[in-house]
This record gives sequence, structure tokens and C-alpha cells, in this order.
Amino acid sequence: MRWSGQTLDAADEGALPGLERSGLVRSVQTPEFEGITFHEVLCKSALNKISSDTSLPFSWTINPARGCSHACRYCFARPTHEYLDLDSGKDFDSQIVVKTNIAAVLRKELARRSWKREPVALGTNTDPYQRAEGRYRLMPGIIRALAESGTPFSILTKGTLLRRDLPLLALAARQVDVHISISLAIHDADLQKQLEPGTPSPRARLDLIRAVREAGLPCGVLVAPVIPFLTDGARQLDGLLEALADAGATSVTAMPMHLRSSTKDWFMSWLAENHPALMRRYRQLYGQGAYVTPEYTTWLRGRIDPLLERHGFGVDDLRSMPENVPAEPEVAERARDPALTLF
Repeated sequence: MRWSGQTLDAADEGALPGLERSGLVRSVQTPEFEGITFHEVLCKSALNKISSDTSLPFSWTINPARGCSHACRYCFARPTHEYLDLDSGKDFDSQIVVKTNIAAVLRKELARRSWKREPVALGTNTDPYQRAEGRYRLMPGIIRALAESGTPFSILTKGTLLRRDLPLLALAARQVDVHISISLAIHDADLQKQLEPGTPSPRARLDLIRAVREAGLPCGVLVAPVIPFLTDGARQLDGLLEALADAGATSVTAMPMHLRSSTKDWFMSWLAENHPALMRRYRQLYGQGAYVTPEYTTWLRGRIDPLLERHGFGVDDLRSMPENVPAEPEVAERARDPALTLF
């Protein structure tokens, strides 16, 4: 790596597309994060406006990074790495773009008179508490900026690093509405290691839910994706919901797995290697599309609803992903600043 060529004013033939002269500071590899390259960039915008024709409860998102070391095989955000001419498989897991100045940029955007303090979501594309956050500590600045501007926000994460910021989040909750959700869909530790090799264990995330509740904050749980024929068994779901109730989760939202674009190939390659007997059933279930059949969604709801009731969760908490919800909310931002490719 030519460090002398990693300045803002110098072009680098090895830089990510669109960043040769538009924000790349340097690319870093460290022993503490073996196998991962961090591409440090200076972003021009922190807030991403998403389409107004979705059913999502927010109109703005913040993503401190692109790519995710959690390496979940089914991650719907994988195709966004292709905008950087990186692949949606191993590159997505190991080539992490970090917006090092995002908190300062966010403060400026939130200070504008035009800002209406609409709800902002973190964790919609890649996890804000993935391993990169341990190195760059971007979230405390983001949380303070949102709270001090009077902007309500939500966080969705699998990362137990959120525990570090619980005192700050509890303080922010005194000023604005703060919603925290933990993603935990796989209760079996062996399967979790196969499908989510970079994530904290199920037990660690259950402990995180307890910590959130002990901090005086409500904690929802996203049981997503429910993986057909692997995590949708009655005993599996019952055991997971029992554990979530015991940990103090205040709500549960469950969704069947959807496989868009190149994510489908990445997941199916894993399935073919580890569960070849399921390939035919998956072709029938997904066909040429990204979503399970309506019949499967109805069947899954019939299975989960009684379990939700049994463990004290509302039966309306089960949701299937609507067709009009974009898997990558930031895609709409590309046209606004194409030179930075969403940054």
C-alpha cells in the first residue's frame, strides 16, 4: 500500500471506485483485526434519506460503515459492496469502509434549520456495532449529536459492544425517544457459528438484552431471518422465544429469510455444501425470486403466533418483509452524490 498516495489530494490507482480523489484517507490493516482491511474515508453526508413510499417507521438512516465483519451468509446488504467494484462475498466481510468524520458531519446536518427531527435508524444496512466500532468509536459521537439535537433514533445490532454505550444511551433516552433492538434469530450455537461467524454468540446477545433492560431501557428483538427448514422448527422457535422472554425482551419481531440478488448465490453456495438435501426444497420455496412463497409465510405465522402468546409477546409482532421495502435504503442516495457512491 502506497501510504504517500492515500492523501485526500492524491489519486490512488488502487483506491475504491469513486474515491480516488473523493474522500479516501488511507487503507489500514492491523494485527488486531487479522484478515480485515479498513478503508478510512471522509464522508460528505451522514444522513441518508430513504424512499417515502415504504412502510418503514423512519425516513432517515445513518451507516457509519460499509461492509460488515459479522459475515452473515444471508445479509441482504451484501450487494451494496458491488457499487465499489468489490464482491458481495468475502470482500463484504473483510473490506470495511469506515466514515471516520461521520459524527462531525452529522452535527452540521442536524443543526440546519431545515432539519425536522424526524426519526433516524442505525443498523439498517450494516451493523453499527460490528468490530470496526471497537477501533474507531464512532457511535458515542453519533448518539450525542442525535440526542443533543432532539432527534429520536433507533439502533438495531448484533454487537455486544453496544454494552459500552449503555450509560450514554440511558442519558439520551431522557432527551429523545430511543429504541434499541437486538438481532437474534439463531439459538443453536453451532449453526450460528456457521452462518454468522463474526457475530457474538447467542448467549452473549441474551446477556446483552439483560444489560439493556438493567439500564432501564426497553429492548426489542428481531428474530430475523427465520431460515426455512433450519431454524423454523417448533422446538427451535419455542426455545428461542423462551430464552428471549427470560432475558427480558420487551417485544419480538420475526421475519422469514429473503435472498436478494447476489446474497442468494452466496447463501445457496453454503447450503449446497452443508445441506445439499435442502437444495430442491429451497428452489421450490424461492423459485427465481427473493422471497418465500405466501403459503410459507402463512404457515410460519401460524406456527409462531401461539408461541409468541405463550411467552408473553404480541402476536402482531410477526412481520414478513413487504415487497416495497428496499433491502438497501441507501441506494436512493446514489443519484445525489454519485462521485462518492453513497458516502
